[in-house]
Amino acid sequence: MKRGILCALAMCSFVLAFGQQRPQYTQYIFNNYLLNPALSGIENYTDVKAGYRNQWHGLEGAPVTTYFSINAPIGKDFIYGNATSTPGAGNNPMSRSYVQDYMASEPHHGIGFHAVIDKTGPLSRTDLNATYAYHLGLTSTLNVAVGVAVGLSKIDLDVSKITLENSVDPAIIADQNNRMKPDASAGIWVYGPRYFAGISAQQLLGQSISFTNDNKYDQGKQVPHIFATAGIKLFLGEDIAAIPSIMVKYVSPAPTSLDLNMKFAFRDRFWIGGSYRKNDSFSALAGFNVSSLFGLSYSYDFTTSELRSVSDGSHEIVLSLLLNNRYKVTCPQKTF
Repeated sequence: MKRGILCALAMCSFVLAFGQQRPQYTQYIFNNYLLNPALSGIENYTDVKAGYRNQWHGLEGAPVTTYFSINAPIGKDFIYGNATSTPGAGNNPMSRSYVQDYMASEPHHGIGFHAVIDKTGPLSRTDLNATYAYHLGLTSTLNVAVGVAVGLSKIDLDVSKITLENSVDPAIIADQNNRMKPDASAGIWVYGPRYFAGISAQQLLGQSISFTNDNKYDQGKQVPHIFATAGIKLFLGEDIAAIPSIMVKYVSPAPTSLDLNMKFAFRDRFWIGGSYRKNDSFSALAGFNVSSLFGLSYSYDFTTSELRSVSDGSHEIVLSLLLNNRYKVTCPQKTF
């Protein structure tokens, strides 16, 4: 075999141990849509986000992730004037008074699309997914949504980044260094004026991965990823809210991953927060809702694992656009 393949496999084994066949996000609370298709169309505007994450900066070949997502509701009863719409510019969805007047969403559909590119060493993965969700108000303040995602996953191996011990390697065939596989995800999301909870599963099809036609080396496989998350809004004043949340990620046979997050929102203009990922990192987060069109957030992970000796930490930045925003809200009403 080749040293390069062994190094690549070592990196992949380490990545898998932390549940990262799929990318990791510190700002999951800012874009749960990437993890759960049930959030498609949850707001009554078109939600567009673009993100970049440089994980374990300073470590050669460490994961670098970029993504683009867009989702929007379908249904005139929801999009146009109804009990869930903010009545005019300037009303703050983060205020206590908004919560007191909250009404469950009108039944409606949501659609969306997201593209994620994740590079780790010689391996590069591109995921393209279309999403659909149906939202229903169960009571005057309780909503439930179910969603699915279908798409394609393309995995490439950059042979130029690998040093071969032998010119001919049975584990890799020159014209077999990329693979295209179908993919599917599903999820459910429950939300109200002061809480949310959801569970989703990605990579449900469990596709095999190899870069040869020889079954002897056909040992790679995509495994399901389970994400469970929940959060609650606690008011510290009329316009200041504390939002603790938790995410549990399960990927067999890797150890269960746990993220604890605390976000403080000041009116609908800006927020700060912190996060802890078990056996991995502490994080600092901040975001600004610049206007009813544009928002920006940033996070930095302080690595606490053994990688801290070779890594400067992880950077993540997310740009948000609120298109077709009829009521000129400056922050999300249903995802907080």
